[in-house]
Amino acid sequence: MAHLLGAEALHLEYPTRVIFDKVTIGLDEGDRIGIVGRNGDGKSTLLRMLSGRLEPDEGRVTRRGGVTIAMLDQSDELDGTRTVHQTVIGDIDEHVWAGDPNVRDVIAGLIADIPWEFFVGDLSGGQRRRVALAALLIGDHDVIFLDEPTNHLDVEGITWLAGHLKRRWSATSGGLVVVTHDRWFLDEICTATWEVHDRLIEPFEGGYAAYILQRVERDQMAAASESKRQNLMRKELAWLRRGAPARSTKPKFRIDAANELIANEPPARDSVALSSMAMQRLGKDVVDLENVSVSYGGEGGTPVKQVLKDVTWRIAPGERTGVLGVNGAGKSTLLSLVSGTLLPTTGRVKRGKTIKVATLTQQLFELEDIWNDRVSDVIARQKSTYVTGGKEMTPSQMLERVGFASAQLSTQVKDLSGGQKRRLQLLLILLSEPNVLILDEPTNDLDTDMLAAIEDLLDTYPGTLLVVSHDRYLLERVTDNQYALLEGHFRHLPRGIDQYLELRSAQLNPRVATANSTKAAPKLGGAELRNSQKEHAAAARKMEKISAQIAQLHVAMAGHDQSDYTGLGALSTELADLQKQLETVETRWLELEVLLA
Repeated sequence: MAHLLGAEALHLEYPTRVIFDKVTIGLDEGDRIGIVGRNGDGKSTLLRMLSGRLEPDEGRVTRRGGVTIAMLDQSDELDGTRTVHQTVIGDIDEHVWAGDPNVRDVIAGLIADIPWEFFVGDLSGGQRRRVALAALLIGDHDVIFLDEPTNHLDVEGITWLAGHLKRRWSATSGGLVVVTHDRWFLDEICTATWEVHDRLIEPFEGGYAAYILQRVERDQMAAASESKRQNLMRKELAWLRRGAPARSTKPKFRIDAANELIANEPPARDSVALSSMAMQRLGKDVVDLENVSVSYGGEGGTPVKQVLKDVTWRIAPGERTGVLGVNGAGKSTLLSLVSGTLLPTTGRVKRGKTIKVATLTQQLFELEDIWNDRVSDVIARQKSTYVTGGKEMTPSQMLERVGFASAQLSTQVKDLSGGQKRRLQLLLILLSEPNVLILDEPTNDLDTDMLAAIEDLLDTYPGTLLVVSHDRYLLERVTDNQYALLEGHFRHLPRGIDQYLELRSAQLNPRVATANSTKAAPKLGGAELRNSQKEHAAAARKMEKISAQIAQLHVAMAGHDQSDYTGLGALSTELADLQKQLETVETRWLELEVLLA
């Protein structure tokens, strides 16, 4: 493959430390590189040097003659006095760009909801970010550098971007280098991974899954002393093999090695034990939403907007649920009903007497009162020990578990990095021992290592966990069920995020969906219609019956003698069978929904 650019013997240092020392790396045609590493180790700095925005202190970056380069930086450099149209399209004549399928695809995928003639200065931060990305992607560049491109994109936007980048060039042309904490995205698009650490760049072949496997092998061969980190990576590898529905593109050439590495690794979570602990802490009742609707407006002549419509959701002890929906779909409204900070317009919310709800918000309200305190002082005010995963741990040990070094204990909270503040915020919430935990976009400011550490901590959380996130990997990793808010209705997703994307596509392209449904399912009539209607109603009744059986089984498992492993195993097998039955019936019910539409 032809060479695009190369870096030779790069050295860069700041007054306090060396960032890179004698780094040599290259990019060839067809390379799709993901860059991972701890925050602050130089990932964004590397992009800026390779793209020519920053000169190294020593060494050089060479680029093949005629190669065109574009970069999406984390900083916003857009001119606020220009319109969205001017920023994205520039002076290109309408008949030219409107006839370009790539331009139309980018506009539809990223900025279809942003008014074309709005001034950039009037847009939100997330909208400006999408405009900047769109302006870059409509260009015809040989090499693209993207620094956190998935920030401010929802699940649909991230899926679109991955698809766009995969079909942008042929397999043997173009070059892509991306920094992101979105592990699904890394797995989806990258052919190689560069880990930035300790002033160097270590290359790995494949995406995130392959990187994790090779990193475990590296740590084993080196007999590394960081046993905690190694165990965490092994657990992450076990998840990649066993738990993630989207991991169908695992590196097949290394799967035997992966199987050997994790043959004795337990599942990421002990669901039976967690269910029992949740029942002990919560009892049978958590929160029940019954035929709940929420509307806003109607005062002073303003139009009424119904956000939630007849939502019924009975939250079980130990339930781990991910909630999906576009911005404005009502996710925050739904979780406010659960937390008790909002009352429904109609319907009923029934709350268990023993529930204690805590919410990790996108803001840092929990840290406001301790802004000027040292981390060590904050931790000293907590209880002396906590039980997590069946083991007693001190607050300091838990702090270490989420990546705080001893040197950071003397730092004032206000001087922590964004990611450190986020981790401290979550830890303090967990130390308050809530039995219902709501996480609202918990991945902000966290690198891939810290995300793995947070997920490891959440694996031992024994309460009810509700998560709203655009991070597909996180949702699949820490939750067992996913639901979607679609046009105000709350819908279970038996097939997870793939099913959500299909439903959203049908919403956005009703003509295509109707045409496909017509081709796949001709109009029913006569006896066939009546039979399908009967089967549809029967499937609905059966789903309700199986759901009730599953709920009863959860209660039985929680109350069962926890030392009776044989009995618990039998109950666990029965539960798995019921869940398979439910998935089968739900799939058929969805097929009938399409037929009868």
